[in-house]
Amino acid sequence: MDIQIPSLDLLIVAPEIVVLVTALLVMMADLVLAGEQKARLAWLALVGVVAAAGVSFYLWDGSNPSLQGMLAADGYALFLNLVLLAAAALAILLSLDTHLPRGEYYALLLLSTAGMMLMAAAVSLITIFMALEILSLALYVLVGLDRDDGRSAEAALKYFVLGAFASGFLLYGMALTYGQAGTTSLAGVRDHVLALGGSFPALLAVGLGLMVAGFGFKVALVPFQMWTPDVYQGAPTSITAFMSVGAKTAGFAALGRVVLVAFGDQPGSWSWLLAALAALTMTVGNLAALRQASLKRLLAYSSIAHAGYILVGLAAGNEAGMGGVLFYLFVYAFMNVGAFGLVLASERLAGAGGRGETVADLAGLAAAGRRWPTVAMALFMLSLAGLPPLAGFLAKLYVFGAAVEGGLAWLAAVGVVNSVISAYYYLRVVAAMAWPAHVPATPAGIALPRGLQAAVALAAVAVVVLGLWPGPVVDLARLAAAAIWGG
Repeated sequence: MDIQIPSLDLLIVAPEIVVLVTALLVMMADLVLAGEQKARLAWLALVGVVAAAGVSFYLWDGSNPSLQGMLAADGYALFLNLVLLAAAALAILLSLDTHLPRGEYYALLLLSTAGMMLMAAAVSLITIFMALEILSLALYVLVGLDRDDGRSAEAALKYFVLGAFASGFLLYGMALTYGQAGTTSLAGVRDHVLALGGSFPALLAVGLGLMVAGFGFKVALVPFQMWTPDVYQGAPTSITAFMSVGAKTAGFAALGRVVLVAFGDQPGSWSWLLAALAALTMTVGNLAALRQASLKRLLAYSSIAHAGYILVGLAAGNEAGMGGVLFYLFVYAFMNVGAFGLVLASERLAGAGGRGETVADLAGLAAAGRRWPTVAMALFMLSLAGLPPLAGFLAKLYVFGAAVEGGLAWLAAVGVVNSVISAYYYLRVVAAMAWPAHVPATPAGIALPRGLQAAVALAAVAVVVLGLWPGPVVDLARLAAAAIWGG
């Protein structure tokens, strides 16, 4: 019997392989390095992340190859690689002096990043689910990695239980879709939908709805967001910064492929659902954020609201909307990680005096000659609010404009109203730093780590530059959107 083994072009998944190999090297190096030498693991992880980004740029030639119908190295996946790797690099810089077990920390962060990248490249329902589990299992452990903080263990348990529940929804939706279409390939599902000639069977509708629910958990859409505030508050802050961007990016990456590739020829079957979820998510997230005293919980609800803004671009159901989503995710990586970086700085300065997590505690960060954090936080907050000329303004402008173009002007109006509401709690954070009612005591002799300062500085510069000169990134986002739109 003649057995043929299909050839595999591993160059297609070269960025993911680089990240995985780096994770293995980190684990092996952790076994031989002792004491303070383990600090070198951060630099090893950072080199791997930068190398993976370089490989992603190298592969971007417009050929859009596919690995046996499982993974694609198209512009869409490669652009999202840059978003995910940027978030990972900033998270590593934030945690150069982490008190957590360094070997486990950096290896798990890299493994989670690899899972996110695989999820962005997946063009099969099976591959999407496998990638989701890779990134999720690593995140579950990372959230609970701080063994000295009971809140970390509690957050990990909540995240795991609800994550497993959501994975069940997702898998059942995929099973129903397979039962109707007879294939797990997104392109195959699309061909089946086209063959139906305009009809949309109930089995497909239920399958799609369950998959939206599963992805909705990962990106924190209402009503699947209940885990977000507790997990964001309980997890180590550097991990919160990473997962707030990474998990959201991976979730939207997979959701974008499913609705635009598999069901793109039937926008009426899902556009209204995504529009309703977007409006609900924006509103609930912003209203809940108004009454938060904890900065981590405030940013958690802010993250929920931004999931709604991003979903507006998908609900538009056009190429401009997908381009807006990709640009939004790129910008969001810098402004959100930067904001959490300053939360981490506040915690460091609080020392024994408190956790440093409340909005009022930020006054201590701005005091004692540390006015630069006030400027940086103002940039992040104003960008998150969507005020010009910062990058967040353009991100919202692109997705809202796409919604208007797609016949969803009412959804764009809801987004604008929610942006106005959000300005209140974002400006409240800035005011607490610039004009504090009282300045919390700050232990003497505590200096902010240089890695943390570098991460915040890079994020702040990116928010300003992308607002004033967005052209190159916008062009890349449009090319990436065109790759999936034609897919």
